[in-house]
Amino acid sequence: MAKVSVRLMWKAKLEGKLAGKPWPELARVRKGNRVLIESGLAMTHPAFDGPVLGIDPSLRGTGLALIEFVPRRAPVLLRCQTVQVSPKHSMAHCLAEIHRAVAVFVRDFAPRHVALEQTIYVQNFQTAQILGAARGAAISAAVLLGAEIFEYPPLRVKQAVVGHGRASKEQMVYMVMALLGHGRKLAFDEADAAGVALCHAFTWQG
Repeated sequence: MAKVSVRLMWKAKLEGKLAGKPWPELARVRKGNRVLIESGLAMTHPAFDGPVLGIDPSLRGTGLALIEFVPRRAPVLLRCQTVQVSPKHSMAHCLAEIHRAVAVFVRDFAPRHVALEQTIYVQNFQTAQILGAARGAAISAAVLLGAEIFEYPPLRVKQAVVGHGRASKEQMVYMVMALLGHGRKLAFDEADAAGVALCHAFTWQG
């Protein structure tokens, strides 16, 4: 069996070459002398259409990535940002900065959907509180401006973007940049945010 090429798989999906292929049967798409094996993540529904804002919440380093999806075209990174806040500032100040940054993205670009990673595991109760507050600031900013929110487990994000759920941060950055054809190396937080947006578009079944 040929080796799976995740990048080519999603490229073919976005170009409409995999639409309507059955699962669990393996559908093959030839590109030159290479054979592409459909993985069955979400290949039988129409391609997502519209901008998605991906958010990777963190108190002092929230990642934001806005990606435009158009059927039969490769996704395009429109804008990305890491909301960095100095340790000298209070938690309240950090939350205000997160809220403000997300509001600017939503107000200026009107994304069709906003996608975040679900919180699955944290080291301790205090970390959980801090992460929850950061997520709340981001979600509230988007919802107040009318955005629709979607959340995905980290395992599902990595499976959708990289092809396996134990991918490293370096692998996520590499694959996100490959899928987007983006030249500048993204910061980890921005790549994670872009990964959630890609996951949403790739697996959306609206």
